[in-house]
Amino acid sequence: MRRGRYPFIIGFLAAPVILYVTFVVLPYVEAFYVAMTDWRGLSPNYNFVGLDNFAGLLDNERFWKALRHHGVLLLVMPLVTILIALVFAFLLNVGGGSKQGQMAGIWGSGFYRVVFFFPQMLAIVVIGVIFGRVFAPIDSGLINGALNGLGLGPVLFMADPDLALWSIIAVLVWQGVGFYVVLFSAGMASIPRDIYEAALIDGAGKVTLFFRVTLPLLWDTIQVAWVYLGIAAFDAFAIVQVLAVADGGPDGATTVIGLEIYQQAFRESYFGKASALGVVLFFLTLTFAALTLRVTRREAVEL
Repeated sequence: MRRGRYPFIIGFLAAPVILYVTFVVLPYVEAFYVAMTDWRGLSPNYNFVGLDNFAGLLDNERFWKALRHHGVLLLVMPLVTILIALVFAFLLNVGGGSKQGQMAGIWGSGFYRVVFFFPQMLAIVVIGVIFGRVFAPIDSGLINGALNGLGLGPVLFMADPDLALWSIIAVLVWQGVGFYVVLFSAGMASIPRDIYEAALIDGAGKVTLFFRVTLPLLWDTIQVAWVYLGIAAFDAFAIVQVLAVADGGPDGATTVIGLEIYQQAFRESYFGKASALGVVLFFLTLTFAALTLRVTRREAVEL
């Protein structure tokens, strides 16, 4: 029986492993190789240049700008998104207190779940177009139209170097909160209601329930959310490409590594340099995920 099991397992896994190696692993290996060449993408001829493309990044001002922007995104976007999503999820699942012996969310929680999740149903390009109109510096812009009516506008959200990146972050938070409300709600649903009931009997208020009961028991889910959001912070190309002015402007104020890869590859035809940026992005993302899982690791809370 044992001898017949292993051929079955190998046969069952062979196809997906082959597909994964062919369409995931090999392209990564190819990208690493192209990163060490001067290939322009238009000819089969190229020269092997070793680490020159990586060394060139050290003198590339736009690369360092993009790296600083990712640093801001990594610090702000996950923190704000998780905090907002946690508060909303807590209100939707526990905020209503005990009703008929069961913990319940606030009134209308089912409707709010649909509303919060709605942005997840929109493509990121559509969200970029929508917020292009929201941030428009004219009366047709949703925000500036109201501000102009009050004599306070216009505010140049995407044209002001000091505001452009923060406007991008606000859009990413708005787009991401709904998914993490659902994720944290699923995590809270797995917490035994008896624990909440016992805490209420002991006189715990909602703040105590949130910090002393919900957060510790939801920590593994928060850890996963932080990793996902960090990866999303490294993958902000689409919203920047659609929403930012002048290809990561103004004056490079919103550029990210993904946008620099696009520029090098498809605007300037330096596929070797673009692949070097891609390799750097790969290792940055991998390092972030590993460090986050290591730093945020805690002993599991047994129920």
